[in-house]
Amino acid sequence: MDAVLFDYGGVFTESPFTVVEEIGLSMGATPGLLMEIVFGPYGDNTDHPWHQLERGEITLPAAREAIILLGNEQGLDTDVYKFFTAMGGSSGIREGFVQLVRDLKAAGYKTGIITNNVLEFREHWRQTLPIDELFDSVVDSSEVGLRKPDPAIFHHALAELQVPPKRAIFLDDFEGNVVAARATGLHGILVRSEFQAAINEVRELIK
Repeated sequence: MDAVLFDYGGVFTESPFTVVEEIGLSMGATPGLLMEIVFGPYGDNTDHPWHQLERGEITLPAAREAIILLGNEQGLDTDVYKFFTAMGGSSGIREGFVQLVRDLKAAGYKTGIITNNVLEFREHWRQTLPIDELFDSVVDSSEVGLRKPDPAIFHHALAELQVPPKRAIFLDDFEGNVVAARATGLHGILVRSEFQAAINEVRELIK
């Protein structure tokens, strides 16, 4: 292996999917319903407002308004600003992953981030980690107009690092993105809530 690439949310922080699902259950929504309304069919690229937002095609206020309307159809309050507040208070940085990246860099591996993210969040999330120190490449969906699981975003990141897919590891908390990475030729690792297992798997692969 020559490179290890990471998702951001759900790897370096608690998964936003977990937080939204917990909020949905507290509202009395059926399992998965709030996730579907807010994030759409996340394993596909569609015209759902959240997908458009992550590709940088619409603004956060526009996506928020559209998602509130989708929630109203189901009798649910889907104001994403409220969810962001809950996410901000629920998780810190997982230092185990930060140390992993430092160790990878020290050992000569290339490192990168591939994140489905939002233009309006860019300044905030990039301040949570010493990005320039830790990563050789950062591919933000809202900057490049591509979002996981589109294979093109993996190829974009690998081209920046000048690494072939079979020589790279990719970690993500969303299984569909891991499946897409594997189909592109990378070694995909799913990060679960017990995230230490994923860290251990990377360390085993680079021995």
